[in-house]
Amino acid sequence: MLSAAASAREILVNLHDVMAARSNAQAKLNQVVEIIGEALNSEVCSIYLLREGVLELFATRGLSADAVHVTKLAMGEGLVGTIAENGEVLNLDEAASHPDFAYKPETGEDRFHSFAGVPIIRRERSVGVLAVQHADPRRYADIEIEALQTVAMVLSELIANAGLIDPAGPRNRPQQPTASIRLTGQKLVEGMAAGAAVFHQPRIHIEHTVAEDTEAERHRVYAAFDKMREQIDRMTREAEFGVGGEHEEVLETYKMFAYDEGWARRINEAIDSGLTAEAAIERVQQRTRQRMRQIDDPLLADRMHDLEDLSNRLLRIVSGQMGTAAQLGLRQDTILIARNLGPAELLEYDRRRLKGVILEEGSLTAHVTIVARAMGVPVLGRVRDVRRQIAEGDMLLLDVGEGSVVVRPSSPMEEAFEAKLALRQKRRAAYARLRDVAPETKDGHRVTVMVNAGLRDDVAALDVTGADGIGLFRTEFQFLVSATLPQRERQQRLYREVLDVAGDRPVIFRTVDIGGDKALPYLAQHDGDEENPAMGWRALRLALERNGLMKAQARALLDAAAGRTLNVMFPMVSEAWEFAEARALFEQQRTWLASRNRRMPIEIRYGAMLEVPSLAYQLDLLLPQVDFLSIGTNDLTQFLFAADRANPKLAERYDWLSASILRFIASVLEPSRAAGVPVAICGEMGGRPLEALALIGIGIDRLSITPAAVGPIKAMVQSLNYAAVRAEMSRLLADPPRDMRAALGTWAQTNGVELG
Repeated sequence: MLSAAASAREILVNLHDVMAARSNAQAKLNQVVEIIGEALNSEVCSIYLLREGVLELFATRGLSADAVHVTKLAMGEGLVGTIAENGEVLNLDEAASHPDFAYKPETGEDRFHSFAGVPIIRRERSVGVLAVQHADPRRYADIEIEALQTVAMVLSELIANAGLIDPAGPRNRPQQPTASIRLTGQKLVEGMAAGAAVFHQPRIHIEHTVAEDTEAERHRVYAAFDKMREQIDRMTREAEFGVGGEHEEVLETYKMFAYDEGWARRINEAIDSGLTAEAAIERVQQRTRQRMRQIDDPLLADRMHDLEDLSNRLLRIVSGQMGTAAQLGLRQDTILIARNLGPAELLEYDRRRLKGVILEEGSLTAHVTIVARAMGVPVLGRVRDVRRQIAEGDMLLLDVGEGSVVVRPSSPMEEAFEAKLALRQKRRAAYARLRDVAPETKDGHRVTVMVNAGLRDDVAALDVTGADGIGLFRTEFQFLVSATLPQRERQQRLYREVLDVAGDRPVIFRTVDIGGDKALPYLAQHDGDEENPAMGWRALRLALERNGLMKAQARALLDAAAGRTLNVMFPMVSEAWEFAEARALFEQQRTWLASRNRRMPIEIRYGAMLEVPSLAYQLDLLLPQVDFLSIGTNDLTQFLFAADRANPKLAERYDWLSASILRFIASVLEPSRAAGVPVAICGEMGGRPLEALALIGIGIDRLSITPAAVGPIKAMVQSLNYAAVRAEMSRLLADPPRDMRAALGTWAQTNGVELG
């Protein structure tokens, strides 16, 4: 174990002496491995450096001296190559058991069992590996790994100054391509935009890592923290969008990170180890990045992105390098390029020039996505290698609806894009004219078209689209954007505001669907990782176990709906008894509030989400208890086909227009209709004109869809003859064609159905 006498600071003090010595670089590295090996009580300490594209053993204590400058590993080869390629730490009690282990006989390492290695990183790339080994099997302690990582940071400065690693200059970079290419990504905020590529920020390169005066470095960090917090307070006050909305909660959460004393303490501890202010911030930032790579939970990773954003800001302040694209100013219509962005960084940009954002990372629940939606800025996320494939100033055509961006488009591509943009604007104008028109077929059959929502800002779509109401309000979004569990009063305020905006139009509140792949960092989960989180301990299963959470939500909903009708829907009901328990819990809270003379809703209507196929076989038990059903087609599809729709290999394989899905939905409709229970479709399937056509054809007359889909669905319904599509779907399902989509598309075209 690393003793107090051999702290990271004392290692750095010794390394400082080595770096200041007049000896050559090889002699310095030989001293370094001795210092580290002795401090960690490791029999082996080795340094591998990247030379001519391979990792070469440059210095060692414990391995054969004959292996120095002889043993070489390709990037990705062996444990050392794996560490360098992935930029990640390995800590193994038995090195040979690792699948990437590669034995090099000239090193004489066969008698050593334990192994720990960390990457040596210079300017965001691995330039080497620092590794230690021990004869006895043991895992190195966290404090030892952190000491290695701190030393590796200092080593990067030493070896770069000595010219021992491959340069990363322009000569070593591949020639920037000039041909047009199309990159794809995840749709985060819908929209189309054209503009020049501008990179969010140049990388700040830290040249000096070892502190001369620890107290002076500490004061520099304190001053930088004060300036950063002042900037964020000012930006959040001056944000250029309306009052009210989840973006306000996002910014408050972001500010809470900025004032987090734990983060400041970790930076101070890094300074205590002997690092400069810049190196200490970078060291803590590297640790955050490492955690992000290990986090499967996307929501916790989103919060880590906020911390990354703040670290970048703090680093720019303390180094005096404030040159982000926002500070330099945008000179033309711009598509911003970044690995990721924090919400405050987005707010710094001139909204008149900022037309879109492309992220290498990003997610639907990321704070920057929520703020961008409030600003009306299209965002495409998860675009791989975007910073390598796009050059500063490249012309970009961003189409988030298609999930793509065209880089360096040709003239015909630009013309096609402009035509599509004009057509899109024309269609949007046509759909806008349908706002006050009821979705009714040519032969007089009325279809109820509602919208899905989850943010307070989404409710405005009711007036914009003329939708009949909110068929699904996802209450978990408030939990996902908050850093702490939302208190009952805060929940109640949100629900009341939603009902106020909706007015006489119905709102169906779905109770929290959290857990599984939507784990909350402030809500401890049950022990053990879940191999299949979508089918795991989530939604109603979790809420019935953590019934305190559900009781608080029930009271918030009941109070918010006082004097009005409250529609409550429970997600992921697998068996009828689960629905009965959830309903009983709500009724208990109603009784409790009534006993205290609280004003109550005039009516409570209870519904269930039918997403789990097993529930379809308990309809005789469920239907007498429910007031309505909503079929969630997103989860239902993956459960029916045992296919994760997030898997790109499977996403297109199982079609929503499969006879299996349509027959399943039809089998639910018949007994529900007989019981007088209305059934709605809730999910992406209902928002696609051809799929909605099929659903109407099997008897569905209630859809809850994204706001953007309301116009196209209304147009389709108005062009449709209800009796004709009912007859056609009856025929197709009786003897399904191999390609249902093609058959239905041909029928729609023949019968003049508007599919957009």
